[in-house]
Amino acid sequence: MNDAFYIGATGMQAQQMNVDTIANNLVNTNTTAFKKARLSFTDLVGGSVAPVAGADASLLRGLQNAGAGVGVLRVSQQFDAGDLKKTEVPLDLAIQGDGFLEVSMPDGSRAYTRGGSLKVNRDGLLATANGYPLKPAIAVPETMQSIVIGNDGRVQVTLAGQSTPAEVGQLELVRFLNPAQLDRQGDNLYRATDAAGAPLAGDGAGQLMQGFLETSNVKMVDEMTNLMLAQRAYESSLKVVQASDELLAMVNNMRK
Repeated sequence: MNDAFYIGATGMQAQQMNVDTIANNLVNTNTTAFKKARLSFTDLVGGSVAPVAGADASLLRGLQNAGAGVGVLRVSQQFDAGDLKKTEVPLDLAIQGDGFLEVSMPDGSRAYTRGGSLKVNRDGLLATANGYPLKPAIAVPETMQSIVIGNDGRVQVTLAGQSTPAEVGQLELVRFLNPAQLDRQGDNLYRATDAAGAPLAGDGAGQLMQGFLETSNVKMVDEMTNLMLAQRAYESSLKVVQASDELLAMVNNMRK
């Protein structure tokens, strides 16, 4: 009975995390380039069941390792592409392909993003919406009148009083062998992990689309369905806990 109580409790904990993850997906339905997350579950291994003398071994084969509940194995980011939305804003960029823009963080570390709402920060550098400069750094002159960013990332600006654009740098895309294992940092930023692999530059990362933004890949109907299933699973685990508690109460009363 104590085992049933514990198994039910682990189920409740796992499904609560599932509900929280789905809720976060729903909240970010309209966040640019947001990638939904999914939980993977695993059985918690308990003790071995001792075989009964004379019992059919084939019947006991599945009982040799008694389960001890369920736990969360990992949280994975789902990097299937969102739809492209045309904005015609010069500093809006969408990435067609699997690539990421590299970002320089205040502590000197690197992060990665697919959120293409760019701006020129107070240091005159091309940066994310939160002001973190892109890497490699691209300085944009204050006298810029227009900016063109090619599919290959080349950045050209036309200055006031001039008609010929000048190239000021080139944005580079990187990709990961296992992007699902990137560490989400918030603000549309991710950190590289050993499981995700090292960032790879060069061909295969995709191309940039100026004047477009990638929308979230969260589908409202899918998330609402998953939310209802998670809530049902939570309720089932709760019933196991309640039934175990009632049985324990009955046993205690019988001993009096």
